[in-house]
Amino acid sequence: MAWYRDSSSVVVAQEKPHWHKLYKPGQEVPHSGIFKCVGCKREITSNLGDPFPPQNHHQHTVQQGKIEWKLLVRTNTEGT
Repeated sequence: MAWYRDSSSVVVAQEKPHWHKLYKPGQEVPHSGIFKCVGCKREITSNLGDPFPPQNHHQHTVQQGKIEWKLLVRTNTEGT
């Protein structure tokens, strides 16, 4: 889980489909933010339009399954 210091700066998001989608290595990042690997819980920051890290970014055990990224924190790049 991402850490934060000031809870007044955090807003609970409305329920939207992008919170539940899973993304594969190399796919285009749909929203700037923090993503968590569902298999090993490793977190990354990624920017809109960039590719997710390649398959060899980190390795999983068989028990962890395939590398898939899920949006954890969406950044407010519009300032609204």
